[in-house]
Amino acid sequence: MAIQAAVTFPSNARAQTGTGSAREARRQGFTPVNVYAAGEKNHALTVETRLISNEYFRGGFMNKIVAFEVNGKSTFAIPREVQLNPVSDKIEHADFIAVTEKSVVKVRVPVHFLNTEKAVGIKRGGVLNIVRHEIDLLAPVTAIPKAIDIDILNLNIGDSVHINDLKLPAGVSSASKGRNVTIASIAGRSNDEEEAKGAPAAGDVPASTAKAADAKK
Repeated sequence: MAIQAAVTFPSNARAQTGTGSAREARRQGFTPVNVYAAGEKNHALTVETRLISNEYFRGGFMNKIVAFEVNGKSTFAIPREVQLNPVSDKIEHADFIAVTEKSVVKVRVPVHFLNTEKAVGIKRGGVLNIVRHEIDLLAPVTAIPKAIDIDILNLNIGDSVHINDLKLPAGVSSASKGRNVTIASIAGRSNDEEEAKGAPAAGDVPASTAKAADAKK
C-alpha cells in the first residue's frame, strides 16, 4: 500500500540552523522543523506557523502522516515532538521522523469504551475506572488506527481489561513489551460507602424511638 499523507505542508529548506536563524524564522511567521531520517541526511525546514498550528490544535496530530513539500518533492514523516512557548502556547519548534511505506512507528492511540451503561458490573452498581485513555502501539505507517474500541458489556465488578486482552488490527501490536498494562476496571462500592448509604442522616431519629420518647412526655 502506498503511503498517504493526512496533511501536506508547503515547506522551505533552511540554509542556516541555530538559535538566531530559528528566532528570525518565527518573527516572519514560520516554525523551524527538523525531519530526522535514519541513514540519510536530516532535513532542516520551515513551515508557516499558521498551517502547522491549525493541524496541531485540531487534535490527533501526533499520529498523522505529514508530507513536507519542498520544490515539488515530498518527504513523508510522523511527528515526534512539538515544542510550545510556555507563556503563549505558540508552536516554537517541531521534530519529525521520516517514514516510508515499510515503516513501523510507535503511536499513542485513544481508546473508546462501548456499552458503558449496559455492562454487567455497571448494572450491579459498579463504577468504570479508566486507567488509560490512550495506549502505546506499534503500527505500520500505512495502517495507523485512529482509535481502539473496547467492549465492556460482559465485565463484572472486579473485572479488568488489560492490553493483552485487546484484539488489535492486523499488523498492530502493543508497544509495552513485557508489561500487560491495565486499561480499565469495574470497581464496586466500598463497605464504608454502603454503610454510609444505609445509615440514618445526622439528626434523624428512628420512628420507634421517636414514638417511645413521645409516650414518656
